[in-house]
Amino acid sequence: MLNVESLSKSYESAAGSRKADKARKAAANNGEKAADIAQKPADNTRHFAVDGIDFDVQDGELFTLLGPSGCGKTTTLRSVAGLERPTAGRVSLGDRVLFDADKGVNLRANRRGFGMVFQSYAIWPHMTVFKNVSFPLDVMPRAKRPDRSEIEERVHRVLDVIELGGYASRPATKLSGGQQQRLALARALVTQPELMLLDEPLSNLDAKLRESMRFELKRLQRELNLTAIYVTHDQSEALVMSNRIAVMNKGRIEQIGKPREIYTRPATRFVAEFIGTSNFIEASVVSVEGEEVTVETTQGRLVATNCPRVPTVGEQVLLSIRPECVDLFEAPRGGIPNEWSGKVRNRAFLGDSIDHITGVGDLEIRSRSNPTVSIPPGTEVHLSVAPDKVTLVPVD
Repeated sequence: MLNVESLSKSYESAAGSRKADKARKAAANNGEKAADIAQKPADNTRHFAVDGIDFDVQDGELFTLLGPSGCGKTTTLRSVAGLERPTAGRVSLGDRVLFDADKGVNLRANRRGFGMVFQSYAIWPHMTVFKNVSFPLDVMPRAKRPDRSEIEERVHRVLDVIELGGYASRPATKLSGGQQQRLALARALVTQPELMLLDEPLSNLDAKLRESMRFELKRLQRELNLTAIYVTHDQSEALVMSNRIAVMNKGRIEQIGKPREIYTRPATRFVAEFIGTSNFIEASVVSVEGEEVTVETTQGRLVATNCPRVPTVGEQVLLSIRPECVDLFEAPRGGIPNEWSGKVRNRAFLGDSIDHITGVGDLEIRSRSNPTVSIPPGTEVHLSVAPDKVTLVPVD
Protein backbone atom coordinates (compact mmCIF):
# COMPACT_ATOMS: atom_id res chain seq x y z
CA MET A 1 0.00 0.00 0.00
CA LEU A 2 1.22 3.51 -0.87
CA ASN A 3 0.86 6.10 1.85
CA VAL A 4 1.26 9.85 1.35
CA GLU A 5 1.28 12.06 4.45
CA SER A 6 1.25 15.87 4.67
CA LEU A 7 2.89 16.20 1.25
CA SER A 8 3.78 19.75 0.23
CA LYS A 9 5.70 21.25 -2.65
CA SER A 10 6.35 24.98 -2.80
CA TYR A 11 8.17 27.26 -5.18
CA GLU A 12 9.41 30.81 -4.85
CA SER A 13 7.34 33.02 -7.11
CA ALA A 14 9.06 34.83 -9.97
CA ALA A 15 8.16 38.21 -8.46
CA GLY A 16 9.51 37.15 -5.08
CA SER A 17 12.72 35.85 -6.62
CA ARG A 18 13.30 39.17 -8.44
CA LYS A 19 12.56 41.08 -5.26
CA ALA A 20 15.01 38.94 -3.28
CA ASP A 21 17.71 39.46 -5.94
CA LYS A 22 17.23 43.24 -5.76
CA ALA A 23 17.45 43.15 -1.96
CA ARG A 24 20.67 41.13 -2.07
CA LYS A 25 22.21 43.51 -4.60
CA ALA A 26 21.18 46.55 -2.55
CA ALA A 27 22.59 45.02 0.62
CA ALA A 28 25.83 44.13 -1.16
CA ASN A 29 26.15 47.69 -2.44
CA ASN A 30 25.77 48.92 1.14
CA GLY A 31 28.76 46.81 2.15
CA GLU A 32 26.92 43.99 3.93
CA LYS A 33 28.58 40.57 3.97
CA ALA A 34 27.11 37.61 2.07
CA ALA A 35 26.53 35.68 5.32
CA ASP A 36 24.59 38.59 6.82
CA ILE A 37 22.48 38.92 3.68
CA ALA A 38 21.60 35.21 3.73
CA GLN A 39 20.32 35.52 7.31
CA LYS A 40 17.83 38.25 6.44
CA PRO A 41 14.17 37.06 6.77
CA ALA A 42 12.65 36.16 3.40
CA ASP A 43 9.46 37.72 2.09
CA ASN A 44 6.40 35.46 2.01
CA THR A 45 6.60 34.91 -1.74
CA ARG A 46 6.31 31.13 -1.97
CA HIS A 47 3.65 29.40 -4.00
CA PHE A 48 2.34 26.00 -2.91
CA ALA A 49 1.75 23.69 -5.85
CA VAL A 50 0.83 20.97 -3.35
CA ASP A 51 -0.31 22.04 0.09
CA GLY A 52 -0.26 19.35 2.79
CA ILE A 53 -2.23 16.51 1.20
CA ASP A 54 -2.84 13.00 2.57
CA PHE A 55 -4.02 9.87 0.76
CA ASP A 56 -3.31 6.17 0.45
CA VAL A 57 -3.57 3.73 -2.43
CA GLN A 58 -4.62 0.15 -1.69
CA ASP A 59 -3.10 -2.88 -3.41
CA GLY A 60 -4.82 -3.57 -6.73
CA GLU A 61 -6.54 -0.15 -6.77
CA LEU A 62 -6.67 2.41 -9.56
CA PHE A 63 -6.56 5.72 -7.68
CA THR A 64 -7.16 8.89 -9.72
CA LEU A 65 -5.94 12.42 -9.04
CA LEU A 66 -8.53 14.60 -10.78
CA GLY A 67 -8.61 18.36 -11.15
CA PRO A 68 -8.14 21.36 -13.45
CA SER A 69 -4.79 22.47 -14.85
CA GLY A 70 -2.54 23.88 -12.15
CA CYS A 71 -4.27 22.10 -9.25
CA GLY A 72 -1.13 20.14 -8.30
CA LYS A 73 -2.05 16.65 -9.49
CA THR A 74 1.00 16.15 -11.76
CA THR A 75 3.33 17.63 -9.13
CA THR A 76 1.92 15.11 -6.67
CA LEU A 77 2.51 12.25 -9.10
CA ARG A 78 6.07 13.40 -9.82
CA SER A 79 6.73 13.67 -6.09
CA VAL A 80 5.62 10.06 -5.62
CA ALA A 81 7.77 9.04 -8.61
CA GLY A 82 10.86 10.76 -7.22
CA LEU A 83 11.05 13.23 -10.10
CA GLU A 84 10.26 16.15 -7.77
CA ARG A 85 11.64 16.70 -4.27
CA PRO A 86 8.75 17.76 -2.02
CA THR A 87 9.18 20.56 0.48
CA ALA A 88 7.59 18.57 3.31
CA GLY A 89 5.81 15.31 4.04
CA ARG A 90 6.36 11.58 3.83
CA VAL A 91 5.84 8.95 1.09
CA SER A 92 6.06 5.22 1.81
CA LEU A 93 5.26 2.00 -0.02
CA GLY A 94 4.57 -0.82 2.42
CA ASP A 95 7.50 -0.81 4.85
CA ARG A 96 9.77 1.11 2.45
CA VAL A 97 10.17 4.84 3.10
CA LEU A 98 10.61 6.62 -0.24
CA PHE A 99 10.68 10.18 1.04
CA ASP A 100 10.70 11.74 4.49
CA ALA A 101 11.46 15.45 4.74
CA ASP A 102 12.03 15.32 8.51
CA LYS A 103 14.53 12.46 8.31
CA GLY A 104 16.22 13.58 5.08
CA VAL A 105 15.21 10.45 3.15
CA ASN A 106 14.76 10.83 -0.62
CA LEU A 107 15.10 7.63 -2.64
CA ARG A 108 16.09 8.26 -6.27
CA ALA A 109 13.46 7.64 -8.95
CA ASN A 110 15.36 4.71 -10.50
CA ARG A 111 15.48 2.97 -7.10
CA ARG A 112 11.74 3.25 -6.43
CA GLY A 113 10.94 0.64 -9.08
CA PHE A 114 7.75 2.25 -10.41
CA GLY A 115 6.35 1.93 -13.94
CA MET A 116 5.60 5.29 -15.54
CA VAL A 117 3.50 6.27 -18.58
CA PHE A 118 3.32 9.94 -19.46
CA GLN A 119 1.35 12.17 -21.80
CA SER A 120 4.17 11.86 -24.34
CA TYR A 121 4.70 8.18 -25.05
CA ALA A 122 8.49 8.69 -25.52
CA ILE A 123 8.68 5.84 -28.02
CA TRP A 124 12.21 5.12 -29.30
CA PRO A 125 11.76 5.75 -33.05
CA HIS A 126 14.86 3.78 -34.12
CA MET A 127 13.77 0.63 -32.27
CA THR A 128 11.29 -2.11 -33.03
CA VAL A 129 8.28 -2.75 -30.82
CA PHE A 130 10.16 -5.62 -29.13
CA LYS A 131 13.25 -3.50 -28.40
CA ASN A 132 11.15 -0.65 -27.03
CA VAL A 133 9.55 -3.00 -24.52
CA SER A 134 12.75 -4.84 -23.61
CA PHE A 135 14.77 -1.62 -23.14
CA PRO A 136 14.06 -1.18 -19.37
CA LEU A 137 15.24 -4.75 -18.78
CA ASP A 138 18.27 -4.42 -21.05
CA VAL A 139 19.62 -1.44 -19.10
CA MET A 140 19.17 -2.92 -15.63
CA PRO A 141 22.34 -3.38 -13.56
CA ARG A 142 23.93 -6.71 -14.42
CA ALA A 143 23.22 -8.14 -10.96
CA LYS A 144 19.46 -7.55 -11.34
CA ARG A 145 19.11 -8.01 -15.11
CA PRO A 146 17.14 -11.12 -16.21
CA ASP A 147 18.86 -13.46 -18.61
CA ARG A 148 18.11 -13.20 -22.34
CA SER A 149 15.56 -16.02 -22.39
CA GLU A 150 13.59 -14.50 -19.49
CA ILE A 151 13.65 -11.07 -21.15
CA GLU A 152 12.22 -12.53 -24.35
CA GLU A 153 9.57 -14.47 -22.44
CA ARG A 154 8.48 -11.40 -20.42
CA VAL A 155 8.39 -9.12 -23.47
CA HIS A 156 6.31 -11.54 -25.55
CA ARG A 157 3.96 -12.16 -22.61
CA VAL A 158 3.25 -8.49 -22.03
CA LEU A 159 2.86 -7.82 -25.79
CA ASP A 160 0.27 -10.58 -25.91
CA VAL A 161 -1.58 -9.09 -22.93
CA ILE A 162 -1.90 -5.69 -24.60
CA GLU A 163 -2.74 -7.32 -27.97
CA LEU A 164 0.46 -6.30 -29.77
CA GLY A 165 1.88 -9.80 -30.01
CA GLY A 166 1.95 -9.77 -33.81
CA TYR A 167 3.84 -6.45 -33.97
CA ALA A 168 7.08 -7.36 -32.17
CA SER A 169 9.32 -6.86 -35.21
CA ARG A 170 7.55 -3.77 -36.53
CA PRO A 171 9.23 -0.35 -36.27
CA ALA A 172 7.60 1.55 -33.40
CA THR A 173 6.88 4.54 -35.64
CA LYS A 174 4.65 2.36 -37.84
CA LEU A 175 2.07 1.96 -35.07
CA SER A 176 -1.15 3.95 -34.73
CA GLY A 177 -1.67 6.38 -31.85
CA GLY A 178 -3.62 3.84 -29.83
CA GLN A 179 -1.00 1.16 -30.46
CA GLN A 180 1.81 3.52 -29.39
CA GLN A 181 -0.10 4.23 -26.21
CA ARG A 182 -0.33 0.51 -25.51
CA LEU A 183 3.37 0.12 -26.35
CA ALA A 184 4.27 2.74 -23.72
CA LEU A 185 2.12 0.84 -21.25
CA ALA A 186 3.83 -2.46 -22.15
CA ARG A 187 7.25 -0.91 -21.57
CA ALA A 188 6.15 0.06 -18.05
CA LEU A 189 4.52 -3.31 -17.34
CA VAL A 190 7.48 -5.45 -18.39
CA THR A 191 9.43 -4.47 -15.28
CA GLN A 192 6.61 -5.89 -13.11
CA PRO A 193 6.39 -2.72 -10.99
CA GLU A 194 4.75 -2.53 -7.56
CA LEU A 195 3.06 0.71 -8.61
CA MET A 196 2.09 2.21 -11.99
CA LEU A 197 2.06 5.98 -12.44
CA LEU A 198 0.05 7.30 -15.39
CA ASP A 199 0.02 11.02 -16.23
CA GLU A 200 -2.79 11.76 -18.73
CA PRO A 201 -1.70 8.91 -21.02
CA LEU A 202 -4.78 9.19 -23.27
CA SER A 203 -4.77 12.94 -23.88
CA ASN A 204 -3.05 12.68 -27.29
CA LEU A 205 -5.70 10.34 -28.72
CA ASP A 206 -8.79 11.36 -30.67
CA ALA A 207 -12.13 11.26 -28.81
CA LYS A 208 -13.34 7.92 -30.18
CA LEU A 209 -10.06 6.10 -29.58
CA ARG A 210 -9.69 7.70 -26.18
CA GLU A 211 -13.07 6.33 -25.12
CA SER A 212 -12.21 2.77 -26.19
CA MET A 213 -8.78 2.95 -24.54
CA ARG A 214 -10.37 3.86 -21.21
CA PHE A 215 -12.05 0.46 -21.09
CA GLU A 216 -8.89 -1.24 -22.39
CA LEU A 217 -6.76 0.26 -19.63
CA LYS A 218 -9.37 -0.62 -17.02
CA ARG A 219 -9.48 -4.21 -18.31
CA LEU A 220 -5.71 -4.53 -18.08
CA GLN A 221 -5.63 -3.03 -14.61
CA ARG A 222 -8.20 -5.51 -13.34
CA GLU A 223 -6.78 -8.56 -15.11
CA LEU A 224 -3.22 -7.88 -13.95
CA ASN A 225 -4.30 -6.63 -10.50
CA LEU A 226 -2.23 -3.48 -11.01
CA THR A 227 -1.89 -0.84 -8.33
CA ALA A 228 -1.94 2.50 -10.14
CA ILE A 229 -2.16 6.26 -9.68
CA TYR A 230 -3.83 7.92 -12.65
CA VAL A 231 -3.73 11.67 -13.32
CA THR A 232 -6.35 13.34 -15.50
CA HIS A 233 -8.45 16.48 -15.84
CA ASP A 234 -11.17 14.53 -17.71
CA GLN A 235 -14.14 13.87 -15.40
CA SER A 236 -15.63 11.13 -17.60
CA GLU A 237 -12.29 9.34 -17.73
CA ALA A 238 -12.00 9.43 -13.94
CA LEU A 239 -15.54 8.17 -13.39
CA VAL A 240 -15.14 5.28 -15.86
CA MET A 241 -11.74 4.02 -14.74
CA SER A 242 -11.27 4.69 -11.04
CA ASN A 243 -11.80 2.67 -7.91
CA ARG A 244 -11.43 5.91 -5.97
CA ILE A 245 -10.97 9.55 -6.95
CA ALA A 246 -9.22 12.43 -5.19
CA VAL A 247 -10.56 15.76 -6.50
CA MET A 248 -7.84 18.41 -6.25
CA ASN A 249 -8.10 22.20 -6.28
CA LYS A 250 -5.36 24.77 -5.67
CA GLY A 251 -2.92 22.22 -4.29
CA ARG A 252 -5.35 20.62 -1.87
CA ILE A 253 -7.68 17.61 -1.93
CA GLU A 254 -11.34 18.65 -1.76
CA GLN A 255 -12.80 15.14 -1.55
CA ILE A 256 -11.77 11.48 -1.81
CA GLY A 257 -14.33 8.81 -2.62
CA LYS A 258 -15.66 6.24 -5.04
CA PRO A 259 -16.85 7.61 -8.41
CA ARG A 260 -20.56 7.26 -7.57
CA GLU A 261 -20.04 8.90 -4.17
CA ILE A 262 -18.10 11.80 -5.67
CA TYR A 263 -20.83 12.38 -8.25
CA THR A 264 -23.94 11.92 -6.10
CA ARG A 265 -22.64 13.30 -2.78
CA PRO A 266 -20.19 16.13 -3.56
CA ALA A 267 -18.68 17.53 -0.37
CA THR A 268 -18.04 21.06 -1.71
CA ARG A 269 -19.32 23.38 -4.40
CA PHE A 270 -16.09 22.97 -6.34
CA VAL A 271 -16.55 19.19 -6.55
CA ALA A 272 -20.19 19.57 -7.61
CA GLU A 273 -19.21 22.08 -10.31
CA PHE A 274 -16.15 20.24 -11.59
CA ILE A 275 -17.76 16.79 -11.79
CA GLY A 276 -20.63 17.04 -14.27
CA THR A 277 -23.25 19.80 -14.18
CA SER A 278 -25.32 21.02 -11.24
CA ASN A 279 -28.08 23.46 -10.42
CA PHE A 280 -27.08 25.53 -7.37
CA ILE A 281 -29.73 27.08 -5.14
CA GLU A 282 -29.04 29.13 -2.01
CA ALA A 283 -31.18 28.21 0.98
CA SER A 284 -31.42 28.31 4.78
CA VAL A 285 -32.18 25.33 6.99
CA VAL A 286 -35.67 25.38 8.55
CA SER A 287 -35.76 22.01 10.28
CA VAL A 288 -33.74 18.82 10.72
CA GLU A 289 -35.60 15.59 11.47
CA GLY A 290 -33.29 12.58 11.27
CA GLU A 291 -31.96 12.43 7.71
CA GLU A 292 -34.68 14.79 6.40
CA VAL A 293 -33.70 18.44 6.12
CA THR A 294 -36.20 21.13 5.14
CA VAL A 295 -34.79 24.31 3.65
CA GLU A 296 -36.25 27.65 2.60
CA THR A 297 -35.41 29.07 -0.86
CA THR A 298 -36.59 32.20 -2.66
CA GLN A 299 -39.23 30.02 -4.35
CA GLY A 300 -40.48 28.08 -1.36
CA ARG A 301 -39.43 25.07 0.65
CA LEU A 302 -37.58 21.96 -0.46
CA VAL A 303 -36.87 18.71 1.34
CA ALA A 304 -33.42 17.10 1.11
CA THR A 305 -32.19 13.75 2.43
CA ASN A 306 -28.81 13.60 0.65
CA CYS A 307 -26.68 15.41 3.21
CA PRO A 308 -22.98 14.49 3.55
CA ARG A 309 -23.12 16.17 6.97
CA VAL A 310 -25.99 17.15 9.28
CA PRO A 311 -26.61 20.94 9.14
CA THR A 312 -28.02 23.11 11.94
CA VAL A 313 -31.29 25.05 11.93
CA GLY A 314 -30.75 28.55 10.55
CA GLU A 315 -27.57 27.60 8.71
CA GLN A 316 -27.07 28.98 5.20
CA VAL A 317 -26.47 26.14 2.75
CA LEU A 318 -26.19 25.50 -0.97
CA LEU A 319 -28.35 22.94 -2.75
CA SER A 320 -26.78 20.95 -5.57
CA ILE A 321 -29.21 19.24 -7.97
CA ARG A 322 -28.04 17.31 -11.04
CA PRO A 323 -30.02 18.11 -14.25
CA GLU A 324 -30.83 14.42 -14.87
CA CYS A 325 -32.49 14.29 -11.43
CA VAL A 326 -35.04 16.97 -12.35
CA ASP A 327 -38.35 15.63 -13.72
CA LEU A 328 -40.12 17.91 -16.18
CA PHE A 329 -43.82 17.54 -17.04
CA GLU A 330 -46.57 19.72 -18.46
CA ALA A 331 -49.43 18.86 -16.06
CA PRO A 332 -49.14 19.18 -12.27
CA ARG A 333 -48.87 15.86 -10.45
CA GLY A 334 -49.56 16.93 -6.88
CA GLY A 335 -48.88 14.89 -3.80
CA ILE A 336 -45.12 14.70 -4.48
CA PRO A 337 -42.38 16.61 -2.65
CA ASN A 338 -40.34 19.41 -4.17
CA GLU A 339 -42.72 20.33 -7.01
CA TRP A 340 -42.39 23.74 -8.66
CA SER A 341 -44.03 25.43 -11.62
CA GLY A 342 -42.30 27.59 -14.21
CA LYS A 343 -41.87 28.41 -17.87
CA VAL A 344 -39.39 26.90 -20.33
CA ARG A 345 -36.91 29.56 -21.42
CA ASN A 346 -34.62 27.54 -23.67
CA ARG A 347 -33.78 24.02 -24.80
CA ALA A 348 -30.73 22.34 -26.32
CA PHE A 349 -30.54 19.06 -28.24
CA LEU A 350 -27.43 17.10 -27.17
CA GLY A 351 -27.89 13.94 -29.23
CA ASP A 352 -28.46 11.34 -26.54
CA SER A 353 -30.39 13.80 -24.35
CA ILE A 354 -32.07 17.18 -24.36
CA ASP A 355 -31.65 19.99 -21.82
CA HIS A 356 -34.41 22.41 -20.86
CA ILE A 357 -33.81 25.66 -18.99
CA THR A 358 -36.88 26.49 -16.92
CA GLY A 359 -37.47 29.79 -15.19
CA VAL A 360 -38.88 29.39 -11.67
CA GLY A 361 -39.23 32.91 -10.32
CA ASP A 362 -35.69 34.31 -10.02
CA LEU A 363 -34.16 30.85 -10.51
CA GLU A 364 -33.12 29.01 -13.66
CA ILE A 365 -33.30 25.22 -13.38
CA ARG A 366 -31.62 22.94 -15.93
CA SER A 367 -33.22 19.55 -16.50
CA ARG A 368 -31.95 16.70 -18.69
CA SER A 369 -34.20 14.07 -20.25
CA ASN A 370 -34.68 11.63 -23.11
CA PRO A 371 -34.36 13.41 -26.50
CA THR A 372 -37.93 12.37 -27.35
CA VAL A 373 -39.11 14.87 -24.70
CA SER A 374 -38.84 18.30 -26.33
CA ILE A 375 -40.88 21.18 -24.91
CA PRO A 376 -40.88 24.52 -26.79
CA PRO A 377 -39.74 27.71 -25.04
CA GLY A 378 -42.62 29.63 -23.49
CA THR A 379 -44.47 26.52 -22.36
CA GLU A 380 -45.81 26.45 -18.80
CA VAL A 381 -44.39 23.37 -17.07
CA HIS A 382 -43.96 21.71 -13.70
CA LEU A 383 -40.80 20.18 -12.34
CA SER A 384 -39.82 18.14 -9.33
CA VAL A 385 -36.82 16.47 -7.76
CA ALA A 386 -36.78 13.60 -5.28
CA PRO A 387 -35.46 14.53 -1.79
CA ASP A 388 -32.62 11.98 -2.05
CA LYS A 389 -31.38 13.79 -5.18
CA VAL A 390 -31.05 17.16 -3.39
CA THR A 391 -27.54 17.45 -1.95
CA LEU A 392 -26.58 20.01 0.68
CA VAL A 393 -23.09 21.44 0.36
CA PRO A 394 -21.45 24.14 2.51
CA VAL A 395 -21.55 27.74 1.34
CA ASP A 396 -17.97 28.65 0.27
